[in-house]
Amino acid sequence: MPNAADILIDTLIEWDVKVIFGLPGDGINGVMEALRKRQDQIRFIQVRHEESAAFMASAYAKFTGNLGVCLATSGPGGTHLLTGLYDAKLDQMPVLAITGTQFHDLIETFTQQDVDLTRVFDNVAIYNAHVSDASHMENVASLACRSALSRRSVAHLSIANDIQEMDSKSRSKRNRPKHVPNRFFRGRQVPDDSELDHAAEILNSARKVAILAGRGAVGAQEELRETADLLAAPVAKALLGKTALADDDPLTTGGIGILGTGPSQEVMEQCDSVLIVGSSFPYIEYYPRPEAARGVQVDSDPQRMGLRFPIDAGLVGDARETLRLLNVRLRRKMDRSFLEQAQTAMSGWRRKMEMMETERSAPLKAQAVVRAFGNRIAPDGVLVADSGQNTELAARHIDLGTGNRFAVSGALASMASGLPYAIAAGVADPKRPIYAVVGDGGFGMQLGEFSTAVRLALPLKLLVICNGMLNQIAWEQMMFLGNPQFACELAPIDFALAAEAMGGRGFTIREFDQIEPTLTEAFSVAGPVVVQAFVDQYEPMMPPRMPRDYAKNFRDALRETPGHEAIEANISRPPLREMMIAGEQQQEISETTTDLPGTP
Repeated sequence: MPNAADILIDTLIEWDVKVIFGLPGDGINGVMEALRKRQDQIRFIQVRHEESAAFMASAYAKFTGNLGVCLATSGPGGTHLLTGLYDAKLDQMPVLAITGTQFHDLIETFTQQDVDLTRVFDNVAIYNAHVSDASHMENVASLACRSALSRRSVAHLSIANDIQEMDSKSRSKRNRPKHVPNRFFRGRQVPDDSELDHAAEILNSARKVAILAGRGAVGAQEELRETADLLAAPVAKALLGKTALADDDPLTTGGIGILGTGPSQEVMEQCDSVLIVGSSFPYIEYYPRPEAARGVQVDSDPQRMGLRFPIDAGLVGDARETLRLLNVRLRRKMDRSFLEQAQTAMSGWRRKMEMMETERSAPLKAQAVVRAFGNRIAPDGVLVADSGQNTELAARHIDLGTGNRFAVSGALASMASGLPYAIAAGVADPKRPIYAVVGDGGFGMQLGEFSTAVRLALPLKLLVICNGMLNQIAWEQMMFLGNPQFACELAPIDFALAAEAMGGRGFTIREFDQIEPTLTEAFSVAGPVVVQAFVDQYEPMMPPRMPRDYAKNFRDALRETPGHEAIEANISRPPLREMMIAGEQQQEISETTTDLPGTP
């Protein structure tokens, strides 16, 4: 007779779960044995840290659209999962977390690892159950899978280690065997015709439409492109929507926000209507002013309508099908001047980026390395980035096409996510080459996980931006509050040597002329590779236009910041100088304009 652990794993197999990420422990010995007996049907990926297991489950769900599953032992094993699970929750990814606990009759008796993980997970999980016995497992395991998939969030099952080995002899009379179907039922969700008509009326009557595309638009590239072409609307992309249109598509102005482009910021300031497709981009200051533009939003989740902008029409449905229904109602705009102005501005922005990417000065500039790395990404390659200045570099200086995949820790923006994401990408689709851009701060947090990539023989090329700093934090200290940079310096690690020690290959770049030959050699290696690039730690993370309050804070903080002479020299270079001055000038113009009589 199957025990509770057997029932759990058999249920996951019926739910088409192919892989589980985790780390063994005595609190889950029963589950591990059930996995051992079924290793030809379900794969267990052993990690070095449970946080990585949860990140991998979240990323696996992003790359496949399927349920991600992670497994951890009792006490600290379970608590280690939390960061990765919040990543899944905030980015709306279906993940099932399975944890063990101590013997069922010793819970709440101050025994070892006596942590009630159902309480711990109460905020992160939309379904959260403590399994009482094997008969109970039949019901809750299936419901946990269904809940995670239907609510696109985290479900959690906590199982005492002795319960895992108990069979289902005892069963209440109302709990009939096999009464739960182990499959997911998908429906079709489309907006009402009246709302589609209203949205079309708004967009057809507008003169200057801007589009903001997020992760929800990634599966609707053709439809999005048709919408943008009909409306002559430049498309700004939130970071998670990087591949919603190709980065070199003439209809896009690239990224938006502090990591984005100047033209994206300009079209949001100048438009009279905005169409938001599959995005909850959080930085409200980069949206149009509510009094200056009308809004239409497309999202599969009605709860997320109007989160950032007071929309006039909300289209609840899948982006691809909703845009198809909308496009037949749109009239092609004859006046293309708003789009053409954005395209001209984008050409200018690309020239600015090229100036950074081709600069040969010492110390080595990160932009040059990242651009060269990005140029080698295969048309079907998967790119991940960590959180920090490396995210900005990947967003601005690597062009991806619609055949690529891109992922980061979005709403959580957690450090240490890049390498686990890359490993999950390799597990999700072993045929795709994998690329990662990470910083020395985030990579150092989960460095040991590189050995997992080596064990799995993943085709991973990982670029480490080594500036010896938590650089984004340093610039935030200066720009946001005007405080001098403090405690952001990092002790050095030879990541290339560490990669070699773990059985991979490691390469080092220190000068501009080393970039191409080093990358050529690194990319010729079949297995996991680390390329560490030692770059200028005083190169600023510059917004597309420095807001005047940021500029003032920055200058106030600079006097007491270590290395301020080098920072001052960097910001005096074009185009960084122009980006700082343009922001101050634009704010002065904006303030003058709003003071004029009759100006809204």
